[in-house]
Amino acid sequence: MYKTPVSVLVIIHTPDLQVLLLERADHPGYWQSVTGSQNQDETLWQTAVREVAEETGLDASRCQLTDWSIQNRYEIYEEWRWRYAPTVTHNTEHVFGLLVPEAVPVSVAAREHLCYMWLPWREAAEKVFSPSNADAIRRLADRSTGSDRGESRRT
Repeated sequence: MYKTPVSVLVIIHTPDLQVLLLERADHPGYWQSVTGSQNQDETLWQTAVREVAEETGLDASRCQLTDWSIQNRYEIYEEWRWRYAPTVTHNTEHVFGLLVPEAVPVSVAAREHLCYMWLPWREAAEKVFSPSNADAIRRLADRSTGSDRGESRRT
């Protein structure tokens, strides 16, 4: 079955703006935040909660999960296009933030990630391979000062 070209990007961070990054197992050296495709009959909120649990072992429902109301449309990298229907070339990504109390150890999904690290937001933005991921991390600083706050909600 092909993946749906709708996904979430979840920026997991602490109050002092340490950001969790994961190293991809299928492409060592590629660092990213939590990402994943939406399943059929699943809300974006449910997708975010599921992906956080699958990729880190964290329970997003016990922390402050926020829909940032940001959508990024981008061309799917050629190396991962085989996962989608033959005519699909673009994905729409929905950005969420997950505020955790502190930089805690996480359990990475071995089939997806090699390891993890917590970095200050500026370093994290420089380390990720995806431009939309870097942009979302940079927005984190604006959000923390209140200049770009979104609503926390559950659907």
